[in-house]
Amino acid sequence: MTSQPFRIDTVIETPRLILRVPTLKEFEPWCAFMADEEAAQYIGKAQPPAVVWRSICTMAGAWLVHGYAMFSVFEKSTGNWVGRVGPWQPHQWPGPEVGWGVIREVWGKGYALEAAIASMNFAVDELGWTDIIHSIHPENVNSQKLAQRLGSTNRGPGKMPPPYHNDPVDLWGQTAKEWNARRDEISRRVAAR
Repeated sequence: MTSQPFRIDTVIETPRLILRVPTLKEFEPWCAFMADEEAAQYIGKAQPPAVVWRSICTMAGAWLVHGYAMFSVFEKSTGNWVGRVGPWQPHQWPGPEVGWGVIREVWGKGYALEAAIASMNFAVDELGWTDIIHSIHPENVNSQKLAQRLGSTNRGPGKMPPPYHNDPVDLWGQTAKEWNARRDEISRRVAAR
């Protein structure tokens, strides 16, 4: 992947969410999210605040030097930070990924799906990605279901770079052509909920 122009002012609005570049303003809720062992078990495991600080800075820095990274996701009705979702491809990653993680308080509301759809559109339309993966732990049934709702299929086991190289992962995904063929139908189904 080549670097894109800086996009640090990128904001995407969906019916219920606002996606924007992460800042340290989200530090406290992000810390609470990553301290929740159940919510964090498949996305780097529970982390102390010092590690969370570095993670936020990594995401914000990737926007500056790479032109994209995951978005901070905010609930429109409350303004609350509810997670991080979006495009992600650090060095030696197994492919260009749209990933997700939302706080447990909003599980079941469809926020991860809504933000993932917006992120898939961004990856295809703005970044020009021709293929998108989701690296999902084989036991993470909820993320597998979300990937299926997006139209992605399990492509089989993958290999993550250090320090995650010993963690099992399945690579789910689809091509941009497949996404373009089904995105309107997926969006209609989500809107009808």
